Amino acid sequence: MTFKELSSPEDAATPPAPAKPRWRDGQFLRRAFKHSAFMVGVVIFVLIVLMALAAPLLAPHDPYVQSMTNRLVPPIWMENGTWEHPLGTDGLGRDYLSRILYGARISLIIGIFTVITSGLIGTTLGVLAGYFGGRVDLVVNFVVMTRLTLPVIMVALAIVSIVGGSLIVVILVLGLLLWDRFAVVMRSATMQVRSQEYVLAARAVGCSTPYIIIREILPNIFGSLVVIGTFEMANAILLEAALSFLGLGVQPPTPSWGLMVAEGRQYLLFEPWLIMVPGAAIFALVLAINLLGDGLRDILTPENRS
Repeated sequence: MTFKELSSPEDAATPPAPAKPRWRDGQFLRRAFKHSAFMVGVVIFVLIVLMALAAPLLAPHDPYVQSMTNRLVPPIWMENGTWEHPLGTDGLGRDYLSRILYGARISLIIGIFTVITSGLIGTTLGVLAGYFGGRVDLVVNFVVMTRLTLPVIMVALAIVSIVGGSLIVVILVLGLLLWDRFAVVMRSATMQVRSQEYVLAARAVGCSTPYIIIREILPNIFGSLVVIGTFEMANAILLEAALSFLGLGVQPPTPSWGLMVAEGRQYLLFEPWLIMVPGAAIFALVLAINLLGDGLRDILTPENRS
């Protein structure tokens, strides 16, 4: 649609149709099924999500129940392992498989809600800076630069050590510290989209700024938002594991994978599987999320694919 066509009364009365976002392209599924790394990530991630949702049904024991007579039972692939405790038990006799299943819930909850919190903050700042430019852009850039001067892990350790570790505190702290990448990417994407013809046409027919941002800009930068969200989710899960390992994240007896690694380090020389099992779980989840993000980037931006 050209500005000449917009001069007619009929066109001036009707807002222009927004451009079709690339993530709604009908070829998305075909590209996805051809991307082997993306499909591997989808399979692993879906399995972990199903495992977390079905934890009450799959867990053979209560993850909180202690049994000092069943301490340090080895997993089934080791000598003296039993099917009663397929992944063994920890130093307090708690079933390791049950704690791994319930620990998946903790990691997913922290990853998802951290991304929602940081995504709302970063996307709002980035879109405003990219759309309005000028002084708004300068203010947002100053805020982003201020945030980048603060090391995430050190600030998180300081805040959690003062406030106290808990699931909600960890989510809020990470959410308030991991928004900068959203802001930078959304600002760049918005600056590219705001000069497109459909945005200029929407301005010409008198569409309000909120309408243009919500209906014209956000759908067309949604692909970039999803890609950044996947990488930040993996980052949040690793940071939570690090905080829990240091005793400043999710507090016991909550079955957190990072906390399980911390609890098993005293048995490292004699019972290394106590660290290897939750470590493998963290590795699998982070790998799946990174494969998803990398695959989405290739699928949504086919010009960058080899």
